[in-house]
Amino acid sequence: MARVTLLPTTDAGICTLRLERGDKANALDPGMVEAIGAALDAVAGQPPRVLVLEGSGRNFCAGFDFTGYEALAEGELLWRFVAIEQLLQKLRAMPCVTIACVQGGAFGAGADMAAACTFRLGLPSARFRFPGFQFGLALGTRSLAALIGQQAAREILLSGEVVDSARALSIGLLTGAIDPAEGFAAEVAAINGRFGRLDAPSALLALRNTALPAADADLADLVRSVVRPGLKQRIAAYRGTA
Repeated sequence: MARVTLLPTTDAGICTLRLERGDKANALDPGMVEAIGAALDAVAGQPPRVLVLEGSGRNFCAGFDFTGYEALAEGELLWRFVAIEQLLQKLRAMPCVTIACVQGGAFGAGADMAAACTFRLGLPSARFRFPGFQFGLALGTRSLAALIGQQAAREILLSGEVVDSARALSIGLLTGAIDPAEGFAAEVAAINGRFGRLDAPSALLALRNTALPAADADLADLVRSVVRPGLKQRIAAYRGTA
């Protein structure tokens, strides 16, 4: 089964990238990260007006797939986390409006992927968690603070708590609440009508000029956090297997 599905761009200029690992809550193993990155490259080469990112199954994305991490060298873990950071940077740099359509869990790097999008729509079931600092991992923190404000970001990152859809909407983590009976399509079309009119170079310029220039600092912080001794022990403690 394909890791992702990239649907043809509609006549309205909307392209959809669907994560296709629903049986694993769309968790990010190396193959999934590579497939998403390749799909983003394909979209960036001929950008639509709007790119929609959605997850199959009950959840948007469970984040990093920890399966078998105990057998990995810490250098391999570093490589996997760096690949995810590079994926987030690629998503933030897309030359078009991006929309995350979130149902169920968006946890860890999955929450970071949603936060990297221009707009973030959520069903009532949407819930977010950024647990990286619970095991000492710094991933996308500056971008989160720029998105929802310093205080809210500090509370969420320090506590590792789950943020439900109502709170996510109130702090700007979600930009729209979606009625399950209506689904995402109508709001996606409305966003396309309002914000998808620019050509690709103009859209890229507008998005780039309003982005936080933190890519290098985020990557450096991530590497420093991963190479701090004891990563696997911290992960085991976080997962309750220590």
